[in-house]
Amino acid sequence: MKRLITTMLAGAMSLAGFSALAADDVALQLKWVTQAQFAGYYVAKDQGFYEEENLNVEIKPGGPDIAPVQVLVGGGADVMVDWMPSALAAREKGVPVVNIAQPFARSGLNMVCRKETGITKPEDFKGKTLGTWFFGNEYPLYSWLAKLGIPRDGSPEGVTIQKIGFNVDPLLQKQADCITAMTYNEYWQIIDAGLTPDDLVVFNYTDEGVATLEDGLYVLEDKLQDPAFADKMVRFVRASMKGWQWAKDNPDEAAMIVLDNDATGAQTEEHQKRMMGEIAKLLGDSPKLDEAAYKQTVESLLQGGSDPVITKEPEGAFTHEITDKL
Repeated sequence: MKRLITTMLAGAMSLAGFSALAADDVALQLKWVTQAQFAGYYVAKDQGFYEEENLNVEIKPGGPDIAPVQVLVGGGADVMVDWMPSALAAREKGVPVVNIAQPFARSGLNMVCRKETGITKPEDFKGKTLGTWFFGNEYPLYSWLAKLGIPRDGSPEGVTIQKIGFNVDPLLQKQADCITAMTYNEYWQIIDAGLTPDDLVVFNYTDEGVATLEDGLYVLEDKLQDPAFADKMVRFVRASMKGWQWAKDNPDEAAMIVLDNDATGAQTEEHQKRMMGEIAKLLGDSPKLDEAAYKQTVESLLQGGSDPVITKEPEGAFTHEITDKL
């Protein structure tokens, strides 16, 4: 009997060990550095939501020198967070990325100008210098300028495009008349630097009817042909959305979880809590891609005269295969 019990215990321990080893690995490449923009994923890991789905998730921060698409194609990640303009541009160039879920339903992109420049409406951009990020982040601005009929040639009737870093210095130092800024990040950096809302004119891309979809989840299309990978993504999205809901319900606690995962120590509690509050406004009730918002994004990117972001409406750029199984 003793030998039987010992054998049973050993078997149970072996099975437990096998179960732990059998957890499916998932590498997630973020679009940017560790911050509340990605709180749902850090919360899902911290609160054990991924573990409940038998997933071992590695969250890989991004940065100014990291292109999520390149990481995905190179095999460094299974899934990435990216903006749809960047993803669709990559797809047109032959990279078969596909949107499997869209946690962010609304855009947080603004164009922030100094009021002293005299800019009161988008048409006043003519003759001005506009600062924007690159690495695919410039596409929404290019589409907007195309819609306005304003060339990017630096002429008096056009604008000068200034490639800026991921900071607000060009506006503060008056090197640019306007810069791109997220509602949850750079806008508040400008305010924290000493400028007031009365010093600024803010154009919101959504209000201007030129918003494009931002933080979505993308994988390589051919990988979805593997049922095991597709099942893994269903579990990943389900746990991630559970993390996002928890973050919405507990914003301050979620911000602290993000800070716990910030290896750089560059983030502050005040900024992350404020960011989480703004991010919550952008989240949808469902991760399923809204096709109307998708079509608006595509239509915006098709504009541009001789220099559009994409030249044709993409086929197969998204799938409901994953979200339909949640």
